[in-house]
Amino acid sequence: MQEIYQQSKQMQAELVEIRRQLHQNPEVGTNLPHTRDFVKAKLEEYGYIPQDIANSSVTAEIAGNGSGKTILLRADMDALAVQEAADIDFKSQNGAMHGCGHDMHTTMLLGAAKLLQQNRDKLQGTVKLLFQEDEEGFTGAKSVIREGVLEQPKVDAAMALHVNSGTPSQMVLCGLGHFMAGCTLFKIEVQGTGCHGAMPETGIDPINIAAHIYLSLQEIIAREVAAQDPCVLTIGKFSGGQKPNIIPEKVVLEGTIRYKNKETGDRVYRRIEEIAQNTAHAFGGTAQLSETASAPPLINNDEMVREMSEYVKQLVDPSQVVLLPEGGMGSEDFSSFSYQVPIAYLLLGAGTSNENPLFGKPMHNPCVVFNEEILSLGSSILAVCAINWLGRHKKD
Repeated sequence: MQEIYQQSKQMQAELVEIRRQLHQNPEVGTNLPHTRDFVKAKLEEYGYIPQDIANSSVTAEIAGNGSGKTILLRADMDALAVQEAADIDFKSQNGAMHGCGHDMHTTMLLGAAKLLQQNRDKLQGTVKLLFQEDEEGFTGAKSVIREGVLEQPKVDAAMALHVNSGTPSQMVLCGLGHFMAGCTLFKIEVQGTGCHGAMPETGIDPINIAAHIYLSLQEIIAREVAAQDPCVLTIGKFSGGQKPNIIPEKVVLEGTIRYKNKETGDRVYRRIEEIAQNTAHAFGGTAQLSETASAPPLINNDEMVREMSEYVKQLVDPSQVVLLPEGGMGSEDFSSFSYQVPIAYLLLGAGTSNENPLFGKPMHNPCVVFNEEILSLGSSILAVCAINWLGRHKKD
């Protein structure tokens, strides 16, 4: 499969151009009109007939000779609502930023689409390409699954590749089992009674209530979750009030639960509701908890991951392919696919500060910079894994 890698390397300049076009025009959430139209135009240029799905997602298919199974390759397309501060001459100017590398993923899958056309004679089945909206908001995967992306033709397995800042370029991390945490985003609305700050006895202070709720929530993980059961609860937003001498009507807390076991996440969520409501009641106010978004834990199929890791070794030195027995507490909405079909979700190293002082910043950091030299490798990994998997799992 080195031949495909060489074909991909010849596309490197084109891939960089595609990536920079996407990088300079980031879009957030489910409404990605420019990104969607750009991807569709490229797919048409490569000989595909793209189809719209959900709000701004795009699918396309390529089939080889004869019948066979179907593998889905997915790239996320959405950006972050973050002002970019990276020291690069093609940075975004519109207040959003591809700080998680989704522009890299979209480019790699477009490159894979071109490689698959060039090597269509090697296909023993069907590859379905999915360019997905709103991974960051955790609604994209659920939306396309709900609208039938895994049907017509029925998808038998799925794969995604994600760049990883801080990991050496071209190193491929292949996680086994529960590779990424589940995540529940929530909002607590604390209602009080506004009044003048000089006369707090005439009102009900929601800031005071919210402060007690915040402190009480810290005890859930410390005292109600076993140390061997990874779980993190974070309040990242605490907002209320407009004037220093006015007690407001309402305060809003927003946060996230990260968990390896879904049962633990569900239990912690129930405790948040109990603590918020009971604390508010004790101080004369009310509290309402709501889930704003969620993604379950990502469970890689061990057999599929091990198989894909062997295919990747055809492209890079085997020492650069690392099997990981466990993952971290980050979350990814590709997890929703893992409850429908076997999946392989791999991480591709995008550079360290030892390689280049610009590289290695944390994901989502306003200054994060990814090594574009890995684009051709990412495209070839997706294409080679799809071709090999279909060849090995032919239908009788």
